[in-house]
Amino acid sequence: MKILVCISKTPDTTAKIAFTDNNTKFAADGVQWIINPYDEWYALVRAIELKEKDPATVIHLVTVGAADSEPIIRKALALGGDEAIRINADSHDSFYIASQIADVAKQDGYDLIFTGKETIDYNGSSIGGMVAELLDLPYVSLAIKFDLEGNEATIIREIEGGEETNKVALPLVVSCQKGMAEQRIPNMKGIMGARTKPLKVVEPIAVDALTTIASFDLPPAKAGVKLVSPEHPEELVRLLHEEAKVF
Repeated sequence: MKILVCISKTPDTTAKIAFTDNNTKFAADGVQWIINPYDEWYALVRAIELKEKDPATVIHLVTVGAADSEPIIRKALALGGDEAIRINADSHDSFYIASQIADVAKQDGYDLIFTGKETIDYNGSSIGGMVAELLDLPYVSLAIKFDLEGNEATIIREIEGGEETNKVALPLVVSCQKGMAEQRIPNMKGIMGARTKPLKVVEPIAVDALTTIASFDLPPAKAGVKLVSPEHPEELVRLLHEEAKVF
């Protein structure tokens, strides 16, 4: 079985967010970059678990990004990917990214494509569905459990108010979230081995982006804290009534 895991580079959750170029670009200076957690903890680790049950399984990683995304690809290889493909493009348009991934997937004929449910920077949750549509494959989103028996997958996904169980024949595309697997840390053997694993760079196909970023805005600053003396509870009542509008 061949599995393709989609990997994205995102800022660490502790990164200070700022923008440049008239608020149209993320300020990347000094930012610590990580593998998108939904891609790493759930999609990639579940693929690794499947390979542990069937050693004949091959795991390929794919990312759309510039050369500065290679360190996070190497970390994904250290976790357990067999080889990686970097599509040499820098775009935040979901259709453009999905089209590049779909083109790679068409060439190698994967049985299973895993994505994270979304990236933690843009929260678009759109890549998996677009890849499935471009490949004309079944798509199951928000998966919290994935089991495979022969050529049939049993997938449990979250829905409004509960869970839904799906049975789907391979090949298919699945987006993964919490519940699919448990986070792993690369061991020294994996880190050393990742240095020599294949990382192929391919040029992007011609695709017109469908969206552009007009501007980013930071959330409004939080109001300052007001301290009320315990000797004057009536002041607290007044503030809750007149300013906080609690009652």
